[in-house]
Amino acid sequence: MATSKVTVDFRCPVERVWRTVTDLAHTAWRSDLKRVEVLDETHFVEHSKNGYATGFTVTACEPPRYWVFTMENGNMSGSWKGIFEAAADGGTRLHCTETVNAKRWWMRPFVPGYLKRQQKRYLDDLRKELLK
Repeated sequence: MATSKVTVDFRCPVERVWRTVTDLAHTAWRSDLKRVEVLDETHFVEHSKNGYATGFTVTACEPPRYWVFTMENGNMSGSWKGIFEAAADGGTRLHCTETVNAKRWWMRPFVPGYLKRQQKRYLDDLRKELLK
């Protein structure tokens, strides 16, 4: 199991960061995704640009404070937790914790590096979107 914790600051209101992260109908800002399929209030599937599908189940949601979900595909299972804090200067501090378990033993050594790259890409994409 690999866990990555990242805290980033954005110079925009917490409501805007929350809306951007949780709006599954508008994910064109994500450079890794082809599309997101919303199944119901708590289930969605992300389809990567290379055609790989990952299922998600929202396990906790309190707008605009935190969003938590589990995820699973053929290679891994895990969870993601985002805590959104309004800063005194009107900005936002986002704390992300992601845990991933590889389903195949030979993949386990590669998971920490993969996880760090994925989180960096996601947060870079988010930063670019919020600067618009």
